[in-house]
Amino acid sequence: MITRERAVELVEAQLAAERRELPAEYPEVAVSLVEENVVGWLVFWQSAEYLRTREFGKALFGQGPYLVDRHDGSIHHIPFLTFADEGWEELYLEQVKGVRPPDPLPSAVRDLVASGGGMAALRQLRRRAPQLTILEAKAYVDAVRNGDEPPEDLVERTRPRPREFAFAIETLTGPA
Repeated sequence: MITRERAVELVEAQLAAERRELPAEYPEVAVSLVEENVVGWLVFWQSAEYLRTREFGKALFGQGPYLVDRHDGSIHHIPFLTFADEGWEELYLEQVKGVRPPDPLPSAVRDLVASGGGMAALRQLRRRAPQLTILEAKAYVDAVRNGDEPPEDLVERTRPRPREFAFAIETLTGPA
């Protein structure tokens, strides 16, 4: 587990490395705020001069925070417009960590099989996932009825489409 202090150290090292690549006229930046999040530490940064003086004209806007993954210490830039949109954590988990969202339908299909039978479950599944053929929906319902997980190729087609974000999360460094 990455501690708050370690997250700040990692981001400060990243900012220093980025600074070496920039022309001298670019402002020096420093960590301004750290917030714990479900997936890690959100580390916000700002112009060092603004942090010293609080002079509005010295502030930087629109850069978005860095996320330090709580498990491996990798650093990811979350663009401001993505960060401002609810759901960026799910985007991070899916895009960066490869965590697939759960299939929303098995519990509803299981309940319908128990209360209304296989045909009721099949009809409801076809309403909620019309992209499945009748044979695919039957295979899905049969798997759930037998206590199994539906085949992954069918599950993939029942998941909601991922939301579109203006900007992708960018991985800056790998595991620390």
